[in-house]
Amino acid sequence: MVCRPVGGKGENRPVLFMSKEPFVSRSLSYSELMKFRDDGYLACGPMLTDWGLELIRKECVEIWQREKGPFDPAKTWLENSLFPNIHHQARTVRRFYFDGPLVDVVEQIIGPNVKAATSQLTFKMKDNAMIFPWHQDNGYGELDPYNAISCLTALDDTNRENGCLWVIPRSNQEGQKGHDLGKMAIDPKHGSELKTQANESKAIPITMKAGESMIMSCWTLHKSEANQSGTDRRILFFRYADADAVEVHNGRRPRLGRLLRGTTQYDEVREFESNL
Repeated sequence: MVCRPVGGKGENRPVLFMSKEPFVSRSLSYSELMKFRDDGYLACGPMLTDWGLELIRKECVEIWQREKGPFDPAKTWLENSLFPNIHHQARTVRRFYFDGPLVDVVEQIIGPNVKAATSQLTFKMKDNAMIFPWHQDNGYGELDPYNAISCLTALDDTNRENGCLWVIPRSNQEGQKGHDLGKMAIDPKHGSELKTQANESKAIPITMKAGESMIMSCWTLHKSEANQSGTDRRILFFRYADADAVEVHNGRRPRLGRLLRGTTQYDEVREFESNL
């Protein structure tokens, strides 16, 4: 893991823009980098201005309503909860994913060569009582090197009532775990998920205000509970990886993703989504 503060010594503070700027400039201090290394996650505070949050919400809601619609118990959990590659259709999301402050943050951890590995809108709608069990994000497509970073940006306030994320601090230090294929409690006929063993006694909820982000190691154990709030809970999920990261269980082929920083040995990565 490469950890280097950006912008000199001392604590770096988020800079909020009063102008029509959608994103909040951000870098991690040395103490934040060490906290992330130890705990496996870090709350980064605001990454979207009020204007940026409004733009992205509008894009995402319009796309979801057009492509997905309301919660439907006859659909799979994937159909009800996830919209993959949201950056293909949402212009501001694409800019946030490729050029936003999260890229600066993950470069401090991953190193100079970074690619965008995953984007999706996760939508835990008000009628969705699904519990998503304990897992590592590296359980869903194991990447090597093991320094991929998951980034969650809240489009609504997240709390225990609407199914916020729970994490187990320092579980990243346990390394890669095996995951079992489990059945969804709501609709076992239509979908399955990965799950692994976890010591829940150490778990803590991660609440966020709309526009705030958090980052998480690919090894950090996390889960989410049912949405019991009566309102929707929407989150942007991005995953970044080393530009040369390969998929362990796919013949160690390179994980495709747009090259954002530095260089890569793989032509297919260099060319992937270069026209976006």
